[in-house]
Amino acid sequence: MRLIFIIFFGWIILIGCSCKSKNNKDILVIDSMKLVMWDMLNAGEWSNVLIAKDSSFLKNHSDIKLYEQVFLIHHITKNQFYNSYRYYKSHPDKMKVLMDSITDFGNREKKKAFIIHQ
Repeated sequence: MRLIFIIFFGWIILIGCSCKSKNNKDILVIDSMKLVMWDMLNAGEWSNVLIAKDSSFLKNHSDIKLYEQVFLIHHITKNQFYNSYRYYKSHPDKMKVLMDSITDFGNREKKKAFIIHQ
């Protein structure tokens, strides 16, 4: 009876570990996701600037093209990004770390730009 319990418990652990690795293999790590999200935010802002200059510019179409360029630059797929985003959204503790890291990265970029323009 004890042997059956040990085998059953080991089987559950094995199944749990294999499922976890399958789900997380396409999830971008925080450092990569930070850079992608930073570029996605900048692409959205750039789209807003283009729309402000030319009202005939279609927002959704320009956003999609810019986002596709971000995916190409970072060598990821749209599915990888959105799967990663859903993952972080469903794990608030990790999402907080990601958002804090994006904020810190943005502050460093702003300081670099300020130093360069002086």
